[in-house]
Amino acid sequence: MASIIRGYKSSVKSYATTNAIDFIWQPLFHDHIIKDTKSYKRISDYILKNPMNWKEDRFYK
Repeated sequence: MASIIRGYKSSVKSYATTNAIDFIWQPLFHDHIIKDTKSYKRISDYILKNPMNWKEDRFYK
């Protein structure tokens, strides 16, 4: 699975470079494969609710 992700990222970066698109991958980003409904629900809830917590985050500017 890691080789698929690596190939995808490489292809996207190559496309961006070829087409003069200013693009970089977010550093220290962790890819996660959603494997079941429980995992999907947890991640979906995080995405929907996380913006409400931004002002409490120590990195929020």
